[in-house]
Amino acid sequence: MSANLHREKLLSLFEENQEGVIFLKGAETMYRYGTDYEFPFRQESNFWYLTGVNEPEYHAVLDVKSGEYHLFSPKRDAQFAVWHGNVRDQNEIKEEYQPDRLHQNNDLLTILRNLKPSVVYCLDEEQAEFIEDLSREFTVDTDSLRDALTYCRCIKTEGELDLLREAARINNIAHLEVMKALKPGMYEYEMKALFDYHQVKNGLLQDAYNGIHAGGENTAVLHYVDNNEKINGGDLYLVDAGYEKEGYASDVTRTYPANGRFSGDQAAIYQIVLNTLNKCIELVKPGVKMEDLHLAACRIILHGLKELKIIKGDVDEMMEQNIFALFFPHGLGHFLGLDTHDVGGYPQGVERIDRPGVRFLRVRRELMPGMVITIEPGIYFIPALLKPAFENEEQAKYLNEKRIKSLFNFGGIRIEDNLIVTEDGYENLTDVPKEIKEIENVMQG
Repeated sequence: MSANLHREKLLSLFEENQEGVIFLKGAETMYRYGTDYEFPFRQESNFWYLTGVNEPEYHAVLDVKSGEYHLFSPKRDAQFAVWHGNVRDQNEIKEEYQPDRLHQNNDLLTILRNLKPSVVYCLDEEQAEFIEDLSREFTVDTDSLRDALTYCRCIKTEGELDLLREAARINNIAHLEVMKALKPGMYEYEMKALFDYHQVKNGLLQDAYNGIHAGGENTAVLHYVDNNEKINGGDLYLVDAGYEKEGYASDVTRTYPANGRFSGDQAAIYQIVLNTLNKCIELVKPGVKMEDLHLAACRIILHGLKELKIIKGDVDEMMEQNIFALFFPHGLGHFLGLDTHDVGGYPQGVERIDRPGVRFLRVRRELMPGMVITIEPGIYFIPALLKPAFENEEQAKYLNEKRIKSLFNFGGIRIEDNLIVTEDGYENLTDVPKEIKEIENVMQG
């Protein structure tokens, strides 16, 4: 990660000769409910983006006018070394992180007073309160910095793209190894353990989010994280998981049959989702709106379900009645970067579309080169959504109730790839088998 380049990018968005400073408070070590159980440390993403520091209790100040970068390190004593190991001296810290000026945290107020800022830009109210607790003499702005950082982070530099490519490369390996290993009778947590093992074996130590390792009906639970049930013959298995490389995430989903061969309904519904994924990926290029991709996905899904006689009627009418949301209730994709659901999906002033299925879309803007997105259509049979629809006259007339009820134990299918938007289209980072024959060949050895 080139933090220096990121700082230059951010400062270019502020007015020249502005007598202000940017303040960022790094993350602290988190403990479980007042005990001495430490959660694995992971730096706050904006701080990591601008400093490259993935250690607790650091602060940073950027002088907007001069561009000078001040880093503030925590003061460590011998007792810290007893419990946590070597305490680096200031020269070692400066050599690693390359600030223009390195100080200790207790110098923060002195340095701010020396800089005499007309305004201190903070990320949020919590960080603003930290500055105000130091001294009430500073004017604080909590609006400008977050918008500027969001703008910077949603267009990736080449260094960021390389980290995303490496996270994806290792994620591809882990997903493939899990696909090879699955057998009926295994438990979801066994699959999670295998997935985690191959990530760590290849050098990635931090999961990007709570992975979903779901068998059977659990495949229809969008954020399933229990991961504790047996995967039976005839079940589908859905894995939605990824790890991060120096903070940059990979997020891939695959769904396949526990016994290595898709049944008739499984293959037919899987093919609809795969067709939706492939056609939406083909449409990805600069200038395309994410909500248009989402609605295209909804239409493809409706056509496919109609062919299988799961739904009936005119597809245009079903689009108007939002029938797609009964089977595809989430958004088509999201930005990917230092956070799995990365920043920038809704620019200032852009509101969510208040429409079933569409309101959960995490990106509503035109795609631009350097953006990194996921495309992840799905079809799910969720009784909690479908049973009320049978009682709704406007929806029920499009539903084959008997056919749908026979699929209440089916679960769901989601397939997800990660894409870089390029000048003339896209680069697909995901190389995990997804065609039916490919999956069956892998699983049958």
